[in-house]
Amino acid sequence: MRRICYNPRTLTMPGHSTSHTLSRNSHRMGIAALALAVVGLITACGGSGDTPKAEPLDVTILHINDHHSTLENRSRTLQLAAGGAAPVAVAVDAGGFARVTAAISELEKQSVNVLKLHAGDAITGTLYFNRAGADGEADAALMNTVCFDAFTLGNHEFDKGDSGLKGFLDLLRKGTCKTPVLSANVQFGAGSALHPSRAPGYVSPSTVLERGGQKIGVVGLTIAQKTKASSSPDADTQFEDETTAAQREIDRLRATGINKIVLLSHMGYDYDRQVAARLSGVDVVVGGDSHTLLGPDTLRSTGVGSPAGAYPTRTTDKDGKPVCIVQAWEYAQVVGELKVRFNAEGEVTSCTGTPHVLIGDDFSIGGKPATDAEKAALRASAAASGVLRVTPPSAAATSTLQPFKDRVAVFNRTQVAVVPQELCSRRVPGGVGSVDYSRSSAACNAEGSVSLRGGDIQQLVAQAYLDVANARYGGADISLQSGGGVRIPLQGTVTAAQVIQVLPFGNMLFRLDVTGQEVKSMLEDGLEAVYGPGGSTGPYPYTGGLRFDVNAKAAFGQRVSAIEVRNPATGTWGPLDPAKTYKLFVLSFNATGGDGYKTLAAVPAARRLDIGVLDADVFFSFIERQAKDATTGLPVLRRLPVEQYSTRNFSGVN
Repeated sequence: MRRICYNPRTLTMPGHSTSHTLSRNSHRMGIAALALAVVGLITACGGSGDTPKAEPLDVTILHINDHHSTLENRSRTLQLAAGGAAPVAVAVDAGGFARVTAAISELEKQSVNVLKLHAGDAITGTLYFNRAGADGEADAALMNTVCFDAFTLGNHEFDKGDSGLKGFLDLLRKGTCKTPVLSANVQFGAGSALHPSRAPGYVSPSTVLERGGQKIGVVGLTIAQKTKASSSPDADTQFEDETTAAQREIDRLRATGINKIVLLSHMGYDYDRQVAARLSGVDVVVGGDSHTLLGPDTLRSTGVGSPAGAYPTRTTDKDGKPVCIVQAWEYAQVVGELKVRFNAEGEVTSCTGTPHVLIGDDFSIGGKPATDAEKAALRASAAASGVLRVTPPSAAATSTLQPFKDRVAVFNRTQVAVVPQELCSRRVPGGVGSVDYSRSSAACNAEGSVSLRGGDIQQLVAQAYLDVANARYGGADISLQSGGGVRIPLQGTVTAAQVIQVLPFGNMLFRLDVTGQEVKSMLEDGLEAVYGPGGSTGPYPYTGGLRFDVNAKAAFGQRVSAIEVRNPATGTWGPLDPAKTYKLFVLSFNATGGDGYKTLAAVPAARRLDIGVLDADVFFSFIERQAKDATTGLPVLRRLPVEQYSTRNFSGVN
């Protein structure tokens, strides 16, 4: 028997138009009988919870995104008042997933109708991802200490293919949380381990959460083009246009009577705003992917970072209805707290919130612990900022992390390679008396190759980026590593800890689409930062797949000549085409202008992708691909062939 439910505001009879109201039906039945029928129907329908209550609702959303396997806390420097007239530089322990867990737990207790959401890119970025157990095991364990209400797939969830993603989701499902995993625009291929026929219920377009007796739809979205281009989904796994998929799922939810919609998006802040303006029925966008810091100017004045917009950012959908957009920066440093008020029709009437920057209170000034008086002043200064939240790490999450931390420590002691001939370190070429000459060992200087071409280890790292980009991350034509970013030479039996010492700064890799003319300008930028006024040795450019001649004494813009690009298929070299577009794999530090690379900083957002993989992890991947030593079974690291060194000829200094 079909169940009949009535809208109590119109009491429309099934099968009739909306004009068939109580007044017309009263002519057909007695008032008393109708009243009894109405009471029975309202009890049957409303009492079961099938029809949302037509009442306002306040919701609090606690959220993170892009933690990228960053599970440990880190030290950071802030500008705070310590009791004097001006702020001072203060070092403090900050972030870490155990603080995320603690902050969400504390904030959850202070509000009702709480949603806990993760907007994607949980994995890849530190050794905790793939050196502390199964891939993503540590991330899944720590995520389950929060017990998120929903998690959307980011592009990096696909870094190990669909099978790797299923392995991570298996780990996430091992706990009691059973966090819904969302993406409305992914279509897993027929052969995928996550095809619904093999993994039913693993990934859904949306989930429905009930708070305060009302239903809230949460729709997931994954950035389409970037995931296909720079990650490793199965070849037949496809990603639909984000707006099309989102609107379809929103319409489906609204057809069931759900009038409050949260888009859990891994698409980036700018794209979130574009897509929200094309949609009908979206109320809130909780975003990720672009690692965007949102919030007040105190984020800048306290030294946290430069906010790209307000938290929340208010905009409108295609119908002119209000939409609130938030994002919580990156690397388990911020927990966003968004408070949304819906009216009885499910429309947003207000949204306010705070990006809580998580810190400890182990303050030190000038390398010395703060005095009690200074500590009190610093805590007051942090509280006055409105964004800095002193948060002790969760004991339970700290305990959960410990075995993974122990495994990383063991890995650091693990022997990972054999280096039979020293990989010399030299930031810049040059003979006796030239800048940086003393950096190389006596043996390397006696050999003389570093004076002609620069450091072997610097060149090998640049080549590693290129090779791994082509194996795993959608490909690249050339790569760049500035000489000062590579810190030590290698020789003999090498441990994982030594590899990390080679690249200790924890930079992520970007891929930029650059013209040949921009490549030339990039090289000139690097050389100007070395040989121009006030120059230093660190910026000297080492490139993979690119070689050139350098005249250090020439004027800015004229130091580089005879630039050639290597064809990886044939191994032949040809001239750089100024008009052609090349894919450049480069550290985030240089891609954003570090070491004087102004040309790269000017590349617009449309031509840059944050690949989000750690530099040292890329180097580990390169090492693992090398031929093995017959005696030890370890990979062998050797110098590159001379023709692959980026500095082909060097002149202008001793």
